[in-house]
Amino acid sequence: MIDCSHANSGKDFRRQPQVALDVAGRLADEAGTVGGLMIESHLVEGRQPIGGAGRLVYGQSVTDGCLGWERTVETLQRVAEAVPA
Repeated sequence: MIDCSHANSGKDFRRQPQVALDVAGRLADEAGTVGGLMIESHLVEGRQPIGGAGRLVYGQSVTDGCLGWERTVETLQRVAEAVPA
């Protein structure tokens, strides 16, 4: 399992799609050693600090920065296309 977030993305959640595509491109040579990808994802992109109940954005992480739903779907589609048959 390769984590596309944290150290592999330089702790910048917006770089996760590139990490995922880099891994997908290497799968032809390393298919037996990679069991999957982990992407930090939520409904709304980014992260938010925990504040008052009325100030939280529904669907946005309060822990790690995450890709939003649309970018997650796009990333998974691009990874599927990039993985060698």
